[in-house]
Amino acid sequence: MMGAEIALCFARSGYETMLNDISLEFAERGKQKIAGVMDKNIKKGRATEDEKQAALDRVHPTGALEDLADCDLIIEAVLEVWDVKKDVHQTLDKLCKSSTIIASNTSSMSISKLASCVGPDRKGQFIGTHFNSPASVMKLVEVIPGLLTEDETAEEVTKLLEEIGKVPVRVKDVVGFGLNRIFHCMYGEACRLVEEGVCSVEDVDKICRYGLGHPMGIFALLDITGHDLNLEVDEILFEAYGDRFRPSPQLHRLVDSGRLGRKTGAGFYDYEEK
Repeated sequence: MMGAEIALCFARSGYETMLNDISLEFAERGKQKIAGVMDKNIKKGRATEDEKQAALDRVHPTGALEDLADCDLIIEAVLEVWDVKKDVHQTLDKLCKSSTIIASNTSSMSISKLASCVGPDRKGQFIGTHFNSPASVMKLVEVIPGLLTEDETAEEVTKLLEEIGKVPVRVKDVVGFGLNRIFHCMYGEACRLVEEGVCSVEDVDKICRYGLGHPMGIFALLDITGHDLNLEVDEILFEAYGDRFRPSPQLHRLVDSGRLGRKTGAGFYDYEEK
């Protein structure tokens, strides 16, 4: 989800963009997702058929990391699992040209720790770029320099993000950064409201929309991000900060029952009939 959306951000701004996944088939599915997002924008009058085709023409799917060797900037958006990220970054460091900037879209892991996966000559060009979901719509991107990230790298990435229409915010390299520390505290309290019988899921979402002015309810948003990922991030935050980020039993039950959100057809809401 995130990889395809991030690729779209760059492709529609005129950049030739490689879209990599574990196989060419999966990467092609990512390109199909981009086409679907553009179709929705066309229906809403936010894009034209020509703009859609131009963006798709700039997206080049691949199942081989070797095809990224000449890229100027690579944004990793793989699973929020240390070993997976470590393998990807170690491989990219060996494959890529010396000038390549490697960024991670991690939502919670330390950028300084992730930078330990690359060699000493790459650490200055390693940085965090945490896009907000859905990345093609939301303007916020947290820019997180690690301990050894060069100022020039942070400035270059910030300038590029502004160029593609994003609002970059510089954030210190702490677990969860800024957005997720706010978001996970908020949705943890939302879960408690439901567990205590204070409000229903639907009513909490109405409070968010009509009281806080959010574009969608917090439970609807959680269903989009996926509860397996939400739980993984909760556990990382809980390990770092303690009880205020203790994972919700409600979230555990959803994951245990396979109700991971929209991608499985059910989460806090059911989507099979819609």
